Amino acid sequence: MRIPFVKMHGLGNDFVVLDGREAALPEITASAARRIADRREGVGCDQLIVLEPPRTPGCDLRMRIFNADGGEVESCGNASRAVALLIGRAARAETGGGIVELSPHAGGASVDMGAPRFDWQAIPLAYAMDTLAMPVGWDHLTAPSAVNVGNPHVVFFVEDVGAVALDRLGPEIETDPLFPQRVNVNIATVESRSRIRARVWERGAGLTRACGTGACAAAVAAMRRGLVDREVTLALPGGELRIAWGEDDHITMTGPAVESFRGEFEWESFA
Repeated sequence: MRIPFVKMHGLGNDFVVLDGREAALPEITASAARRIADRREGVGCDQLIVLEPPRTPGCDLRMRIFNADGGEVESCGNASRAVALLIGRAARAETGGGIVELSPHAGGASVDMGAPRFDWQAIPLAYAMDTLAMPVGWDHLTAPSAVNVGNPHVVFFVEDVGAVALDRLGPEIETDPLFPQRVNVNIATVESRSRIRARVWERGAGLTRACGTGACAAAVAAMRRGLVDREVTLALPGGELRIAWGEDDHITMTGPAVESFRGEFEWESFA
């Protein structure tokens, strides 16, 4: 069975998109997702994105997200922009983290990511604590903020994001028992009231050039602490995103997305 795919990326965070809205796809298992994502023997990607008919009234499609390790996760901001570009029109997408609204434009898209959640149970954490400045730390990374923006994030504010060994500390924090569903790890440096620089260790994918929900998390955490204004540029290794936290409590993320190429593969090779 030949399966068509679209390879896309947002600021270097890359995706294989399978479109099952019109014709049903085979069952996507964790093993199949891992094999497709493999960069040596598969197509290669940070996340596998599967589009399906919606289950929620008022939505145009369902978007499922599998990390490179095969785990299915709730949300992906960069993938949302890529899907908006692929669809080519405004749409409401049902995700595991809630409904997101997609608005494509020349070279990219804006995505209404919904409202952030800060309660410890919504992150979730293993036990109650203040999520504005959590009384925990790993080496020199201390007092992070926690926020759920469709999936769970912790944000550490540091003097220099380039000086942090995120490749070492990221997996340790991601799998700490404090986070029963694991966590995405962000480090951020506030450069001005309107600009933040950040790096992300993504749950199930590792170090990435960009993470849309991580950008939203870092921006909202800085806004919540009063460090920046309610609209900022978020600079990641792969490029820049514009993040705004509106009076309606919704986060809007705006940035580029690119279609790299199209192809097809034999499903039996990855099932």
